[in-house]
This record gives sequence, C-alpha cells and structure tokens, in this order.
Amino acid sequence: MRPNVDAQKIERLMQVLGREAQGSGSIYFTGGASALLIGWRSSTVDVDIRLDPEPPGIFQAIAKLKQELNINIELASPQDFLPPLPGWRERSVFIGKRGQILFYHYDFTAQALSKLSRGFDRDINDVQAMYEQKLFSLKELQDCFEAIAPELIRFPSLNPDVIRTRVENFIKPLEANPQEGQL
Repeated sequence: MRPNVDAQKIERLMQVLGREAQGSGSIYFTGGASALLIGWRSSTVDVDIRLDPEPPGIFQAIAKLKQELNINIELASPQDFLPPLPGWRERSVFIGKRGQILFYHYDFTAQALSKLSRGFDRDINDVQAMYEQKLFSLKELQDCFEAIAPELIRFPSLNPDVIRTRVENFIKPLEANPQEGQL
C-alpha cells in the first residue's frame, strides 16, 4: 500500500513527466489530483489521469515515477465511466506546461457528473466543493447531462433514471437557495 499523495507530489510528478516525456502531449488530471491542486482536499490515494494526445515515452516515465515518488497513477477519467461530454476539452482548465507536456484539470462538469453517477458520500462532497469553487454551473451540469443521457444506454452498469435523480437532487436545493452553494 502506497502512502497518500499531496499537492507537492503532484507538482513533482508534473515536473518529472515534463522532463522525461520524449515529445509533446496533454495530461488531464481528474478526481483527487484536481482536488489537491485546487485545495478542497489535502490528500488522495492515487492520481487519475487521461492522456490526450498521448505524449511519446510517457508510459516509461510513469513506470519510473510510480517507484521513484511512491505513488499510484491510474489511467482513468470521467469518459471511462460516462459518455464523453460535448466540449469537454474546451471546458478543461489549463494548469501549466512542463517541458513539452500541457497539464489540465479534466472538465469539472464531466467530473461532477461522473461523481454524481457513482453517488458515494465523498463524491457528493467533491461535487459540492467544485460548485462552491465555481468550477461548473448548474446550467452546464443539467445541459451536459441531457446531452449524454441518450448515450447512457452504452453503459449497461448505469441506470439513467438514478443518475438523472442524483443530478436533479443536487441542483434543486441550490436553485431554491443559491446562497447556500456560495459559502
């Protein structure tokens, strides 16, 4: 079992990946890595990333870093669990460039929908924190859910009605009392 990851380890990871990669590409952080860098959590168990486009030599660099930094790196993003949201790249937030690698936070609207679809307490708390940080809007959340709803049939483990209810249950109280979401 590896120790928890903190924001300093993520920064180190970005520096070394930028140095070790053998070409250009983009890395999108999601989940706990985004939470650490923005500051609504102090640690996470693993670093979830999406490579798009994949930087040459990145898997060799990842293998080396997993041992060197003693961190768990997973290839995972919201589009592994839900249909890709239209415009996710444009909504992804640029973090910085290290070497030839561009680093982003994966689209927070997609992260919110993915977490709502899972529905665990920690996920709901993360969605609330993202909303309080103004990382997505309720309208974007609703519009993006409606955009992917017809494609949810491609994910047999998901129940579209349950996800719709979770999205609505998140949005309704915030629309009724907008100040509650703006702590």
